[in-house]
Amino acid sequence: MFEDLIYVLGKYDTWLWRGFLLTIELLVISVTFGTLLAIPLAVARVSKKLWIQAVPFAFIYVFRGTPLIGQLFMMYYGVGQLISNIDGIQDHWSWAYLRNPYWYCLLTFVLNTSAYVAEIMRGGIQNVPSGELEAARACGMTPWTTYSRIIFPRMWQMIWPAYTNDVIFTLKATSLASTVTMMELTGAARKIVARTALPYEAFISAGVIYLIIVYTLTFGFKGIERYLRRNERRKDKQPGTAKAASA
Repeated sequence: MFEDLIYVLGKYDTWLWRGFLLTIELLVISVTFGTLLAIPLAVARVSKKLWIQAVPFAFIYVFRGTPLIGQLFMMYYGVGQLISNIDGIQDHWSWAYLRNPYWYCLLTFVLNTSAYVAEIMRGGIQNVPSGELEAARACGMTPWTTYSRIIFPRMWQMIWPAYTNDVIFTLKATSLASTVTMMELTGAARKIVARTALPYEAFISAGVIYLIIVYTLTFGFKGIERYLRRNERRKDKQPGTAKAASA
């Protein structure tokens, strides 16, 4: 088995490398745009007006309440089929993009990520201490200034561990892209199995790469978490605090 594993890593390293790059690309774009979309959704979810809450609530409920693979199939086979049936679309310049499963996968992952992150952000916003919000209003801060200087910084401090878990979830979710012919890391492993009939060696190779990515993400996000909580550590070190006194 060890010899077969070396054989797979040596001969099909290019396939695994390309799958790795596509996995990282899907992850980075999905998390980036999903997070950007989640911000207005989360702000709308904490609104006191029901009609403002309705649309983001429905969006989040649908994408969090249905399987991701079902969403991917609906996007690729459903929306993609509807688009392909449009008269003249196959002669249009956009068909080169619309027939590519990459864009359907990316859109699905972005929307799914935004739904989960928006709900995480909503919890963080609602848990911002009311005293800080009252102090912001007393200082005459506008709602935009309050969000940018008080709410969002405190929110990120509280939700960062949950946000890290969601990023790792998105990484593992990118493996579903192989079900619609995408050659990301899992798709590359399946292609190697079809070529070599060595399933254990192919998927062990892909699994090790996934573990390396997860470890790297966890290490990096832990560093960001320490940076976000730097002020708390400074307070703990100040003379007179409970932790400083106990030390």
